[in-house]
Amino acid sequence: MVDIDAAIGYVVAHGDPIERARLSYLRTGQPAPDDVVDRIASGQMPEGGWPASAEGAVPSIDATCFRLSELDDLGGLRGPVVDRALAWLTGAQRGDGTWQEHEALAGEAPPWAMPGDPEATLYLTSVAGFWLTSAAVEADPRQTRAPYGEALTRAAGWVVSQVRPDGTWPSFLAAGWHAAGLLHQQQFFYESARVQQVLGDRLPDMSPADVASMAAALRRVNLGDDWLLQSARKRLAETQRSDGAWDSNEGPLFDVNMTLTALRACR
Repeated sequence: MVDIDAAIGYVVAHGDPIERARLSYLRTGQPAPDDVVDRIASGQMPEGGWPASAEGAVPSIDATCFRLSELDDLGGLRGPVVDRALAWLTGAQRGDGTWQEHEALAGEAPPWAMPGDPEATLYLTSVAGFWLTSAAVEADPRQTRAPYGEALTRAAGWVVSQVRPDGTWPSFLAAGWHAAGLLHQQQFFYESARVQQVLGDRLPDMSPADVASMAAALRRVNLGDDWLLQSARKRLAETQRSDGAWDSNEGPLFDVNMTLTALRACR
């Protein structure tokens, strides 16, 4: 069983103000103080997105989705900062339903965000579609109306065309769980289930960070407490460190962030 108290203690001891605010929201549901949100919003560009670096002059799909995930952990996808980001993200969608980074970012983009790269295109389309999906669920949990409906329909249609008959996908691992959430909410239930089956097959070889990220993402879009999430929580219990944390794929500086993701997956 995951030691929730030890994980909380690690974040309290090692987290920065934003990370501790995220912990508070996870524990109590209390939205973050305005000054904490303002620290994230301060980097938002006039267009509505965030740049890939502090000195960046072009908004980035990948960076904007990361900031949306932070804001989501501080009280949900609502408010003017989020609205501007979602509007920019929707407007940045390409005619075929995909998202790609601006070509000006090619010199600094990581592999999963490289402009024009097919694997990066599938990853970014899955992630952008996932966060628009999360915002739609936030705005209308019963899905009686369709916020961002046209953009999501186009994105899901393109992602479905990329999923192979065996449920695998020609992109990075994280594209899988974001695609599964997007497809499920767009009623591509069979295709989403196939992707989830592949994720389950890969779970024993996943890093703790990937397991936590997958479980947190699937729970965010209400995929339920099914076999995959139960298996993920068992894996997180096996990989939790003695100090309560989990290892990040990006190194020790990001262990607090990953521990918060694991807490979200297990709460």
